[in-house]
Amino acid sequence: MLNSLDLPGRPEDTRIVVAMSGGVDSSVVAGLLKREGYDVVGMTLQLYDHGEATHRKGACCAGQDIHDARRVAERLEIPHYVLDYEERFRKSVIDSFAASYIAGETPIPCVACNQTVKFSDLLTTARELGAAALATGHYVQSRLLGNGHRGMFRPSDLDRDQSYFLFATTPEQLDFIRFPLGHLTKPETRAIARELGLEIADKHDSQDICFVPNGKYSDVIERLKPGAAEGGEIVHIDGRVLGRHEGIIHYTVGQRRGLGVASADPLYVIHLDAVRGRVIVGPREALAARRLVLRNVNWLGDLPLEAAGAEGMEIFARVRSTRPPQRAEIRRKDGEIQVSLLDGETGVAPGQACVFYAGEGEGARVLGGGWIARAERNAEAEQALRRLIVTDSVAAA
Repeated sequence: MLNSLDLPGRPEDTRIVVAMSGGVDSSVVAGLLKREGYDVVGMTLQLYDHGEATHRKGACCAGQDIHDARRVAERLEIPHYVLDYEERFRKSVIDSFAASYIAGETPIPCVACNQTVKFSDLLTTARELGAAALATGHYVQSRLLGNGHRGMFRPSDLDRDQSYFLFATTPEQLDFIRFPLGHLTKPETRAIARELGLEIADKHDSQDICFVPNGKYSDVIERLKPGAAEGGEIVHIDGRVLGRHEGIIHYTVGQRRGLGVASADPLYVIHLDAVRGRVIVGPREALAARRLVLRNVNWLGDLPLEAAGAEGMEIFARVRSTRPPQRAEIRRKDGEIQVSLLDGETGVAPGQACVFYAGEGEGARVLGGGWIARAERNAEAEQALRRLIVTDSVAAA
């Protein structure tokens, strides 16, 4: 007979490690499992500790949040440990984040953090403590499949859906991790926190980029990589040089404001040419992408990804955490994993994620995802961009 976490044995005989960030969600997970009688152990990771980030609202895994997690554990009367993962976090997340931005990409460090530090290193620690599972406060659902393994599904509260940031979770990790909040809304979670007498019931939610104190990515990158903000040209996609910039790390694909050039028509960042240090701009229609080429794909579907073949497999896909899944096709062609977005998408940048789903609404199964290596625009924009890059390469040679 299985308990409420689909594990054999009575709750009181089942140890669960809860990843406690100091926020309301993970605190409620610890409280709910404790109330059900599980042998709960709270675990908090200290991931960074630099200046104002440890004191601002919405930060996590540092300073005040570690203190809050400790107070919750005391209130719940569960053991609590703080693990210093600062060096691992810097190497696995922050350094790769900076390198990706310098390369002209738009990285998502939250995915890298889940993929490396939280669902790899912490999971190993949980097993070493004799835990039967690791529980987190993410808003996704996890269910047993017919093959005895677990699948990931979108939560009941789609406004809180965090499946986009968890696409890299492996099948082995999914079998060990539990997400007790997947059937709740955020107001319901806060209400439970009040029932449990937790002082953090109304605490602000954490921010996406926890280690960026003031929201300026470029400041962090310049501190980590001095000289990364080297200036260069701002070039129109038709080849005209419109001005100069102070570093491509200050720009992202799809950006319109703050370009620093005058134009009668609206201009958007179309491409970041890291090799030549150029920001390439153009009209909005040049942003539209319909086909994506992916790298490092993590597949969670029942059928092997190879079954998609050149003919393609119908799926739903998201290239933004804030947008709903849209109809798409995934295929393996010319040795690449390609996704065709049937309705297209604007402002898609290398380094972002494309996440796959079997449906689009509540409870839709997550089929995995991959990192965007290249976004192919309409034929006219692709030709203009390639002509610009190739012509300059020949000239430089």
